[in-house]
Amino acid sequence: MDRPASKNVVAAALVAAMLGVGPTAATGTATAPPHHHHLLVKRLKGVHHAAQVISVTTRHYGSVHARVQAFHKTHHGWKRTFGPWSAWIGRNGFAAPGAKREGDGKVPSGSYHFSFMFGVAADPGVHYRWRHAGRHAYWDDDSTSPRYNTWVNSRRHSPGAAPEPLHVIPSYDDVAVIAYNTSRTPYLGSAIFLHVNHAVPSPTSGCVALPRKKVIKLLRWLRPKDHARIIMGRTATVTR
Repeated sequence: MDRPASKNVVAAALVAAMLGVGPTAATGTATAPPHHHHLLVKRLKGVHHAAQVISVTTRHYGSVHARVQAFHKTHHGWKRTFGPWSAWIGRNGFAAPGAKREGDGKVPSGSYHFSFMFGVAADPGVHYRWRHAGRHAYWDDDSTSPRYNTWVNSRRHSPGAAPEPLHVIPSYDDVAVIAYNTSRTPYLGSAIFLHVNHAVPSPTSGCVALPRKKVIKLLRWLRPKDHARIIMGRTATVTR
């Protein structure tokens, strides 16, 4: 709750103004806006050749809320396009680099590109390949399955034991697939997405979740030709 300033503070401010030593001095000098050299993207590891970067960061590995920002590179350098926004992440926060495991409720730390986009809803106008999640669409998260960590059409192949039915999960109205564990190494984790919040926002099983309007903004903005990347993890881990 805001509290009124003390009389001494008010008096000091008046004296400073009269002497011309504060932000209200006769020179008209205002507080300078943040400089672009303070942008987080300039300190991130794993940017590589990307001209678009989404950062998802926390102070601690166990945090379930993350700070999301989106940056683009212009002829004049990096600029922030969206954010900072608050997102839900895994129910157990971030995994340390290389420590992500299937079912641990953690988001993998690191720098990743996007594979494709999909949704139960119609294509909102994205630049990546869009796949419609119909009633035969599943994601195989069975580490013993030959199609582990892939989209599976159940009319053609078995999606493994207890797969994710993409067509019945509200969070999957609009999704960007984060290219984690593309080698499909068993037990290292699967189905890592940027997706929509649930009706009742809550931590995820290992994804990044935002309100739908914000997800759609990001999905429409991202472009393969800009080598877009998402860099995720504890700030101290993913920065130089």
